[in-house]
Amino acid sequence: MARIPMTSGFMVIPEGTYVFRIYDASYDEEFGKIIVKLVNAQGATHTERFSIKDQNDEINEKALNAFSYFAKTAMNDFTLEDVDPADLINHYIRAEVVHTVLPSRNDPTKNVTFANLGDKSPADGFDTEPVARALNMTGGTAPQQKPQAAQTPAPTAPAAEPKKGLDLDALLG
Repeated sequence: MARIPMTSGFMVIPEGTYVFRIYDASYDEEFGKIIVKLVNAQGATHTERFSIKDQNDEINEKALNAFSYFAKTAMNDFTLEDVDPADLINHYIRAEVVHTVLPSRNDPTKNVTFANLGDKSPADGFDTEPVARALNMTGGTAPQQKPQAAQTPAPTAPAAEPKKGLDLDALLG
């Protein structure tokens, strides 16, 4: 008889400082919703949501400031003027996970624990040995790329004249 693999189920990431890899990012321009999906070295996932428009279709400055800081930190470039959310994929960010416990909206007698990202700083890759899931997760909104920590420069052949644009053969190996 075949064996069925078990999952660890849903679990809130314990409080502490982790390095996360961004494996998916999307932006719904109509509603001003940015969703960034992250995974830590142990394979635990976290989703950050930013609502940069309010109910009146006006810019939510606080949310835009929070996203700007998040994106600039993940890209390790504090001079960025704009970013395509897909550019964040396969970048790393170190963040402190902080729990907030609130009464449930559905049942006020029960509590719900939210995991929020606190202090953030740039990271070049995982600081511990990652599980395969942490390196292989994709969200489907952008093509799969090598994780930033595992990228190696592609060998280049000498050319008579300089090439313009991307050399797909060199990038794809």
